[in-house]
Amino acid sequence: MKKVFRLEGLNCAHCAAKIEEKVGKLEGVKSVVINFMTTKMTLESIDENFEEIIANVKKLVNEIEPDVNMVKA
Repeated sequence: MKKVFRLEGLNCAHCAAKIEEKVGKLEGVKSVVINFMTTKMTLESIDENFEEIIANVKKLVNEIEPDVNMVKA
């Protein structure tokens, strides 16, 4: 399943790269691309555990950048 999310409050390119790297290593994530200029994250993961994967991604994003909110684009 592939979804696009907006990362509201993302204002650090280094943080975006760090988030992209860490999310890409999560179990079940096939691919992730963050466009810092548009603050959009395109996430592709396995369908079976999609909601659980999204919850883990949100947790990871908040650990790296606490002021960022991840919302569906």
